[in-house]
Amino acid sequence: QVQLVESGGGLVQAGGSLRLSCAASGRTASMYGTAWFRQVPGKERDFVAGITWNLGWTYYADSVKGRFTVTRDTANKTVALQMNSLKPEDTAVYYCAVRFDSGHLNRPDYDSWGQGTQVIVSS
Repeated sequence: QVQLVESGGGLVQAGGSLRLSCAASGRTASMYGTAWFRQVPGKERDFVAGITWNLGWTYYADSVKGRFTVTRDTANKTVALQMNSLKPEDTAVYYCAVRFDSGHLNRPDYDSWGQGTQVIVSS
């Protein structure tokens, strides 16, 4: 198992930036990829961005391309999501997740999930 702890959420005005961080502990040597998902009340959890641990391949949802950047720190086992040019529609609870198999990063069947961090973008 891998334990994940997110941080960095908060309140920001539209056009601003936030940086989320996800720290992994436990069975980290088996991690294949880490992704960020987000969810608003009453809706499904949506994929935002993901990165593979070995080669650093990245994949983004169309809605965040060019605005969000996902990076990993292999030494410290952390994944960051830099969010720029934020919009009110980016408001959600953001979750990081880890998968051990080599499935596509945007598939929701991840093995471990964090507790989530709230992001609110005001207009």
